[in-house]
Amino acid sequence: MDNRLENEIKTIKQRFGIIGNSNALNIAIERAIKVSKFDLRVLVIGESGSGKEFFPKIIHELSSRKRKEYISINCGAIPEGTIDSELFGHVKGAFTGAIEDRKGYFETANGGTIFLDEVAEMPLSTQARLLRVLENGEFIRVGSNVVQKTDVRVVAATNKDLLNEVKKGKFREDLYYRLSDMIIKVPALRERTEDIKLIAKIFASDFAEKYGTRLKTFTDDAVLALNQCTWPGNIRQLKSFVNNLCMMEDENVITGEIVKRYLPEGTVYTTAVTTTSPISPASDSGNNQQLNEMYIKMLNMIVTQIDTISKRMEKTENNAGSVSNVQDVSIANSSLKANETVNPELMGRFSLSDDYEDLPVRTDSRNRHAEDAEEFIELDNNEEFKTLEEIEKEAIVAALKRNNYNRKITAKQLGISERTLYRKIDEYKL
Repeated sequence: MDNRLENEIKTIKQRFGIIGNSNALNIAIERAIKVSKFDLRVLVIGESGSGKEFFPKIIHELSSRKRKEYISINCGAIPEGTIDSELFGHVKGAFTGAIEDRKGYFETANGGTIFLDEVAEMPLSTQARLLRVLENGEFIRVGSNVVQKTDVRVVAATNKDLLNEVKKGKFREDLYYRLSDMIIKVPALRERTEDIKLIAKIFASDFAEKYGTRLKTFTDDAVLALNQCTWPGNIRQLKSFVNNLCMMEDENVITGEIVKRYLPEGTVYTTAVTTTSPISPASDSGNNQQLNEMYIKMLNMIVTQIDTISKRMEKTENNAGSVSNVQDVSIANSSLKANETVNPELMGRFSLSDDYEDLPVRTDSRNRHAEDAEEFIELDNNEEFKTLEEIEKEAIVAALKRNNYNRKITAKQLGISERTLYRKIDEYKL
C-alpha cells in the first residue's frame, strides 16, 4: 500500500470515526475509496453490528455526487404495504390516506445516493420495481401510470447470504447481480481481534468523558478475555458491554476476571486468540503456548503408542526364541514438558506430512507378512489406542476451530501447505 493511499485511509477513519488498524478493515476502506470514483453500484456485506453503515457514507462523500442528497433507508423497518410508496412515491387517491401527491426517495435523491440497508428484507414485488430503476432509471409512482426518470447511485447492504436467498426464492438473482458491481466485505469483530483493545479503550474513554466518571483501564488478561469472546453482535455489542461495565463496576482497573463476570450468560469463546494476520512468536506468546501444548500432546501420544508397539514386538520375538535385526525408532522415551517449544516444521514432518512412509518403523528379519503383524499390537480391552490418522484429524480440527476456520493461518501454524490442508479436510470430510 503506497503512502498516499495509507494517508487517505487514516483520514477517512478520523473523519467517520472508524476505529481499528487491522488489514481486513483497511482493505474494505480501500475498496470504498477506489469505487467512489466510479459510478458503480456497491453491495456491502457483513454481520449485524460490524459497521456496514459507514461505507455508503464514505462512497458518497468521496464521489462526484457529494453535493446532492444522501438518503439511508432501512428496508426491514418499512412495512410491506407502504415500502413502494416510500421508495417511489404515490399520487393522490392511490390508497386510503393518500390525500396528496408525494415524492418517493428515488425522486428526492435524484443526482445523489440512496443506501438500501437490509436489502434482503425487501419484498419481491418491490425488488421488481427496484430492478427497473437500476436498469434504465425509470420508476412509476404508486397509483400513477406516468413513467418518471431518476439518476441515483444505489449502495445496498445486508447481513445475509444473498445467493442463498436467491436459491430459496426470496431474492431475485438478476437484482443481485445488478446491485453487486462491487462487493465490500466488512470484517466481523472476531476477524480483527487486534483492534478490540483499542476499541474498548476508546469506548471507555468516551463513557468517562460523557458522564464525568473515572477512566477504566484494561489489564492484559482483560484484553485477552475480550479477544477470546466471539462477539456475535460485533462492535455494537462490544460498545454496549463496555458501557455497562463502566456504569456498574467500582474498580478502575478491569481484570480478566471482571470481564468474564460481566459477559452475558451463554457467551461463546474461541479456543485461542484469532487475528486476521498470521501469528508470529514475537507478537502472540499466549497463542503460541497453546499451539505448543497441542503439538506436545500429539508427540507424547505418538511416542507412547510407538513405545507400546515396540515392547510388544520385542516380547513376542523373545518368546519365539528368535533374534531379530531391529531398527529402533529414534524417539526419546521421556515425555515433553508443557513449557517446551515445539518446532511446527517437526510436526509437519512427523505427523502432518503428505505421506506416512517416512515414519521410522521396525523391520523384522524374518520378513513376516503384513497380516502376521496383528500379534504384535493386540491391545488389552481397557487400553485406549488412537491411530496416527485419528491424532492428525483431531489436531487439524482443533487448529481450524482456534482460527475460526481460516485455512491459510491454520496451514501456516501446522507447518503444512494450504494444498495439503485442503486435501486433509477433504480426506477427513471436515
